[in-house]
Amino acid sequence: MSKKSAPRRVGETEARAFSRSIRVSPRKLNLVAQLIRGKSAEAALAQLKFSPKRIAEEVLTVLESAIANAENNHQLDVDQLVVSEAYVGKSLVMKRWQSRARGRVGHISKPFSNLTIIVREKRETA
Repeated sequence: MSKKSAPRRVGETEARAFSRSIRVSPRKLNLVAQLIRGKSAEAALAQLKFSPKRIAEEVLTVLESAIANAENNHQLDVDQLVVSEAYVGKSLVMKRWQSRARGRVGHISKPFSNLTIIVREKRETA
């Protein structure tokens, strides 16, 4: 007896990719996620490849994973894919400290983020 498969979290014409514990603050990651929301998959890939932001490379791998999931797992047409959602969530925060003058402490927080990208197949209406 095996476990029953879980219901799909996204629609029939959608595919999803998720990355956990990306070492950047959610605020900075959201700036990069805003660049690709609503764009076609091809345009989003080009935008991320030439973005000067350091974290754009990580977002690019998550987007490529979502496209691969759409093609291989859900048999969607890659040429019709659009980034329907790209959202960022908070993850853990590592708390560190650095010694300062007169016996005081400077607090350092090192935040992590989660990233979810959902691509949808856009049907052409004629």
